[in-house]
Amino acid sequence: MSPLRWTCKSTRQLSGELVRQGYRVSHMTVAELLHRLDYSLQANAKTLEGCHHADRNDQFNYINAKVKHFLQRGQPVISVDTKKKELVGNFKNGGREWGRKGEPEEVEVHDFATTESPKVIPYGIYDIGKNMGWVNVGCDHDTASFAVASIRRWWWNMGQEVYPEAEELLICADGGGSNGYRVRLRKVELQSWATEAGLRITTCHFPPGTSKWNNIEHRLFSHISMNWRGRPLVSHEVIVKLICKTSTRNGLRIRAKLDKRKYPTKVKVSDEEMERVKLKPHKFHGEWNYSICP
Repeated sequence: MSPLRWTCKSTRQLSGELVRQGYRVSHMTVAELLHRLDYSLQANAKTLEGCHHADRNDQFNYINAKVKHFLQRGQPVISVDTKKKELVGNFKNGGREWGRKGEPEEVEVHDFATTESPKVIPYGIYDIGKNMGWVNVGCDHDTASFAVASIRRWWWNMGQEVYPEAEELLICADGGGSNGYRVRLRKVELQSWATEAGLRITTCHFPPGTSKWNNIEHRLFSHISMNWRGRPLVSHEVIVKLICKTSTRNGLRIRAKLDKRKYPTKVKVSDEEMERVKLKPHKFHGEWNYSICP
């Protein structure tokens, strides 16, 4: 049980330990020896996804087939997810941006959220067929009600205009959080909106541990993060405008709005409410793939 197991293995610490064991070696020599032995500084790599579901690949194929089928018929297909929460205030934002040398943007030393510097919850909707995005910037809680309200706002502000003849909608979502396939409140809220919009809503959830394959991650959220890198998100107005000004050479367009409504947590859904949901599970993994009729 070497003490080195529990310390930072820097070249100086390795050199010091070797000296204590009777060797004469400098930290520079230690570094040279490590390179010769094919060692290098390594960071953690996010590659472990937990348990793989037996039907993971089949579910990906099922989603792919559904997306193609909807797009071929001119029906809307959206990828949805909640972006990570962002602090509002003069706080450090990761990344670097061009500026005059020696004049960095000055921000707060500590990143502590207060009532004066709350967090916002950007919920994104990415239109796969049209390469368009919508972000609902929430100010309360990331609940199933907030998730469906965000999709509803996208439809009435953008989707309906782009798809005036639409009869169906396909939603590609993660399997957990406010978009979880087990969340009863989400299905109740989708039923309400399906009836309101007159749409048959189909949802396909990604298998557990595969959220990074959702289109919205690399076609919408990544570009938003690049556009506001190194810029303090000092106000709601700044956040909304930076999102709206995000674009790509492939023609991505994004609209965003602030949502100050309240979305209470721990809302219970009764069995009677669930029975009123016109839920049609698909033959293949009906818990992941289902449709809700108006």
